Amino acid sequence: MVVYRFHPGGFMDILSAVKREEKKLEKQLGKLQHKLTGVRAAAKALGDSTSKELKVVKKRVMSAAARAKIGKAAKKRWAKFRALAKKVAG
Repeated sequence: MVVYRFHPGGFMDILSAVKREEKKLEKQLGKLQHKLTGVRAAAKALGDSTSKELKVVKKRVMSAAARAKIGKAAKKRWAKFRALAKKVAG
């Protein structure tokens, strides 16, 4: 036969520690619920856009002619820049 012996107050000490921990966790839960309420209010103020999932953004496609036009303009700008740099240096 197994006999469990507890020292006086041992069980009560454990019980009071558990109750203290419970109160602490309930307090933390209250703070988190308050923060969550604030976040939800902010999301509601911003509108329905926050509740929708992000849509996949389609990649813009540029025609070959448009790319060539932009490339030609960039080369022209750089040529002008280099010509000006030669005048200043030389």
